[in-house]
Amino acid sequence: MHITNKISHYFEKFASKEFSPTVQSFINNSYVKLLGLDMTDFDEPKNYKTLNQLFTRMLLVPRQFDKNHNTFISVADSYVSSQGDINEGIALQIKGMEYSIDKLLTNHIDSLNIGKLQNGKFMNFYLSPKDYHRYHSPIGAKVTKLIHIPGKLYPVNFTYLNKQDELFIENERVVLECNASDGKLFYMVFVGALNVGKMVFDFEPRVETNKNLKKISVYEYSEQYIAKGECLGHFKMGSTVLLFWENDMVELTNLLDTSVRFGEVIATLNA
Repeated sequence: MHITNKISHYFEKFASKEFSPTVQSFINNSYVKLLGLDMTDFDEPKNYKTLNQLFTRMLLVPRQFDKNHNTFISVADSYVSSQGDINEGIALQIKGMEYSIDKLLTNHIDSLNIGKLQNGKFMNFYLSPKDYHRYHSPIGAKVTKLIHIPGKLYPVNFTYLNKQDELFIENERVVLECNASDGKLFYMVFVGALNVGKMVFDFEPRVETNKNLKKISVYEYSEQYIAKGECLGHFKMGSTVLLFWENDMVELTNLLDTSVRFGEVIATLNA
């Protein structure tokens, strides 16, 4: 087990422990104040029985979002750290630092589908420890495949993105292969990170991350649909979601180096 996985394993034990109400309230309130969490849309910090419950807090009031069938919305409250064109199978983890799409997605993705991404678009969403940690479907779609790739749990903050080559390929991740209503292809990649290092998918309970697994797991679906805005699951600490679209599928909204909230429009389907 890599040192980053060990650290994450021990931190998870602490974050999952239910302390006395007085101690837990102190831990939760300290975390909120230290990181500057905006709790406007959530329950009071003292009401979460563990730090993990605070990390994975649910919205008290459903978030409003654009329900138009031809727009993609942000999957999470996050920061757009990179976006642009996929050139020669390469995308950017951050300006000046590249990674290979086919290595990221693995050879469990059909080569024809990898080819469809050439000259397509990508967008990276970084969730800091203070962000709302649940992720949602950006559009109504059919999920055809889920791939769980075990790996390390390097931090995904900007310090590491600027110094660790192909960090997203080194880290544990989960890939969702999806088709929009027009049949066009897009991918969502959920990247694990240091500390708790857990990713949960509500529709696929067989996925267990940060378990010292060695083999890639692949799940295929014939009738797995997700609605726009539907909660797909959650990170148990800050991390990153990557989106990739096939060539000529979308036009991206220019959101580079800005913060977005779940529900904001990030791209529009081409006619």
